[in-house]
Amino acid sequence: MKQWTVIICCFLCMLSYGQDKKKLVTVKKVLKLMGTRFEITVVAQNEEIGYINIQEGIAEITRIEKMISSWDENSETSQINKNAGIKPVKVSFELFKLIERAKKISEITDGAFDISYASMDKVWQFDGKMDRLPSKTQIENSIAKIGHEKIILDADAQTVFLMEEGMRIGFGAIGKGFAADKTKDLLISKGVKAGLINASGDLTTWGTKATGEKWMIGIANPLSKDKVFSWLPIVESSVATSGNYEKYLLFEGKKYSHIIDPRTGYPTRGINSVSIFAKDAELCDALATAVFIIGRDSGIHLINQIPGVEVVVVDGENKIHKSSGILFDNNQ
Repeated sequence: MKQWTVIICCFLCMLSYGQDKKKLVTVKKVLKLMGTRFEITVVAQNEEIGYINIQEGIAEITRIEKMISSWDENSETSQINKNAGIKPVKVSFELFKLIERAKKISEITDGAFDISYASMDKVWQFDGKMDRLPSKTQIENSIAKIGHEKIILDADAQTVFLMEEGMRIGFGAIGKGFAADKTKDLLISKGVKAGLINASGDLTTWGTKATGEKWMIGIANPLSKDKVFSWLPIVESSVATSGNYEKYLLFEGKKYSHIIDPRTGYPTRGINSVSIFAKDAELCDALATAVFIIGRDSGIHLINQIPGVEVVVVDGENKIHKSSGILFDNNQ
């Protein structure tokens, strides 16, 4: 079978089109935010309005980063981490609900997704410098402080408490999707009728392109990216992809992904990429990581139980597998 990889392909027309005698234009900006590549695209009456909308989106992403960043010592997240094992920390309603949703995803994925993964000691390196695998003891010690059940939430006081000193939470596996959703919501509230937010592969859309056509994503062959395996329309929907294309470890002929199972401390194996389709980018982001960790069969079974969510998995042999709601022939 040819080598296939899930790649997000967004074809955006940058010209003006007549639509009900009104000219609409597509305006796009690519920039680095939250330490990663963001693409903000809006459909607007003219370029000036489009760029104003994009600046509003940038401001919203920057605001979210200041709230959830564990690198900013003044962020709410850093305050939670600093007070681990000491005292509960009162946080904004917005952050409280994000952590609450993250804990629920941890429960349905049996801990495969866990924001307390940030407590993990870095015993694995994916820069080509490792000449031996970590010992069993090192690995066990590295995950000793991880556990979503140790994140205590008090809804009445709106506080978050990490039970053990040295615990940390991080939003690396959900934060980009959260930011994409919040930016989309803000722009819709500002009257932007259509657009696309792409947070380094965590993508959400609303409305249609300036032509009136649906936004499309493609499953393509990375060795021949002009040949699309299958097109999938996304309407008022989102998609997120987790993959091991760039960061992985080769040791004694075995490939280890940079995505580590927080329950065992070992890198995942057997999957090359996972793409999740759902209404919200936040959920897509979290579940893409979880399915990567759970594995192909168990992961697809899990997604088949969640209404409104679908998955495409490319396994270690570059074969494509999908949940029941994805309709295309993967034997092409």
